[in-house]
Amino acid sequence: MRLVRAVRRYPIVVAAVVVLAVVLALVAAGRTDAARWTAIVFVSVVVVWTLIGMIRDVLRGHVGLDVLAVVAMVATLAVDEYIASLVIVLMLSGGEALEDVASRRATRELTALLERSPQRAHVLVHPADHASGELQDVDVEDVCVGDVLLVRPAEVVPVDGVLLSDDASFDLSSLTGESMPVARGAGAEVPSGAVNGPVAVRLRAVRRSADSQYQQVIALVRSAQESRAPVVRLADRFAVPFTAVSLVIAAAAWAISGEAVRFAEVLVLATPCPLLIAAPVAYLGGLSRAAKAGVIVKGGAVLEQLARVRSAAFDKTGTLTRGHPRLVAVRPQPGFDEDGLLALAASAEDYSAHVLADGIRAAALSRGVPLRPATHADEVATNGVTAVIDGRTVVVGKPAYVAAIAPDTQRAVLEPGHAAAYVAVDGRFAGVLVLADQVRPEAAAVVGWLRRHGVARTAMLTGDVHGTAASIASQVGIDEVHAELTPAQKVALAAGIRPRPVLMVGDGVNDAPVLAAADVGMAMGARGSTAAGQAADAVVLRDTLTGVADAVAIGQATLRVALTAIGIGIALSIGLMLVATTGVIPAVAGALVQEGVDLTTILYALRALRGRTADLGAVDGRAGEGTLSCEPAPRHGA
Repeated sequence: MRLVRAVRRYPIVVAAVVVLAVVLALVAAGRTDAARWTAIVFVSVVVVWTLIGMIRDVLRGHVGLDVLAVVAMVATLAVDEYIASLVIVLMLSGGEALEDVASRRATRELTALLERSPQRAHVLVHPADHASGELQDVDVEDVCVGDVLLVRPAEVVPVDGVLLSDDASFDLSSLTGESMPVARGAGAEVPSGAVNGPVAVRLRAVRRSADSQYQQVIALVRSAQESRAPVVRLADRFAVPFTAVSLVIAAAAWAISGEAVRFAEVLVLATPCPLLIAAPVAYLGGLSRAAKAGVIVKGGAVLEQLARVRSAAFDKTGTLTRGHPRLVAVRPQPGFDEDGLLALAASAEDYSAHVLADGIRAAALSRGVPLRPATHADEVATNGVTAVIDGRTVVVGKPAYVAAIAPDTQRAVLEPGHAAAYVAVDGRFAGVLVLADQVRPEAAAVVGWLRRHGVARTAMLTGDVHGTAASIASQVGIDEVHAELTPAQKVALAAGIRPRPVLMVGDGVNDAPVLAAADVGMAMGARGSTAAGQAADAVVLRDTLTGVADAVAIGQATLRVALTAIGIGIALSIGLMLVATTGVIPAVAGALVQEGVDLTTILYALRALRGRTADLGAVDGRAGEGTLSCEPAPRHGA
């Protein structure tokens, strides 16, 4: 079975081995004419096939290194070194086989993600009784928002969902890099791609398959695998000079010695496998290493750009900061106490989708303050929420919104980086809740690392007010701040930043245009928007900014390995060609020696799979943490 697969995967290699064995047998039997013609016919077919491929490449505007291989094969046949010509064919086809093996080794991290993609889901058709509902297996694409799913032990969660079971544990290593199982309680969101623990659990789907986190990762992986790496262009930069130098050395050897065979002996050592194979293997290894580090890079071209980044721009909220404001102070008015004010505000915010609502609810729960149900709730998007709780009308929101109901509302004095939710109860101003979006603990280390590794300019591009932006920038070491920007203004500023290339890091929907416009756009994908991930060139899967430094470090290391592999190949080939001008390396021996050069450069290129990520020192933040009806899922708390 393996032999059949090998023949199908590498037919030219197998054919070259068989023909070489037949030719050697004929030579041993004294039938040299039959051996010669067998070799000439086979090598001629390979030459014609290679020439057809070269013509197609030229028509596409790509001039590569195949001309050297063709000239070497023709030259060896012309001087009756037909066994050497067969060795060259075997060397070239064997080199391609080595490239395939090395490529599959280099991309196994990406392939592993694809192979784990869930295909089926177990849906409870009558979930009124979750314990005994009828199960129906459906394609994961047919799961609807609101469906109740059963996830059996060790199964992959098919879509993003909210846990209905009391408690469970999940392996999130493929998404966040956390090595230990993570516990989740009822009501917690579980991302697709998580592997369930030892107990079957029930989830309510909150997103369709195409919108779920793991499927977004899979789409990015496919994009990365299908992209054309820059290594082809990188090798082509050396194609013309290397070809010219090789032909000059071969012609000089022929002219000086007066022996045509010397021309063939030199060109046998000029076959371009180190350039054609080693560099692509290095870039594929870099892509795989980035995936293992939690960063999906959409192709080798992006890796090369990352290696050359000279300026970096960052969004603020959700990028340099956590994007989840936390309560830092409760300022009640006379007649209210802190816990009472927080209980009313958090109960009302349970019906709000505003960014501050989660922080207020989380603070109440952490303090043991119980939330109370509302008999009525109404939210005015971006302004505030009004809820009737225990017969009292509670309003939480912006100062102007609250002041319209409670004229005695007083604006609070806030420190830079703080935000406030104003509260009114029964038409009377009740107090202020102060929240702050905390800087990511690793942000300053990442900015510092970038500066030490070739990034000459760093800037913040944010839509937030200048005071808050400047406060965050000073904490992370960014001197250049552009605040209160629209998406269009972000794009314009990014276009004007020098030196190039420019790296832009963001996470929100409003960052999608500038991510797409930057030389390299990088999205914080763990909690960022789908639009940002689709527009970006690279996506950080873990909820940590260290992925930015890791991606740049991997890009720099990969480019260094690729260039070194090319340098080793060229240096060895030219050195051996110069030795061959003296006639001490016969054509057959030269072909075998060149195979050793190929193997050396390929093995060196695989170094791109190894090595450390960016060394930020001791920083907290390296790992983040049939026919069915499609009714929308009920909103929590509604």
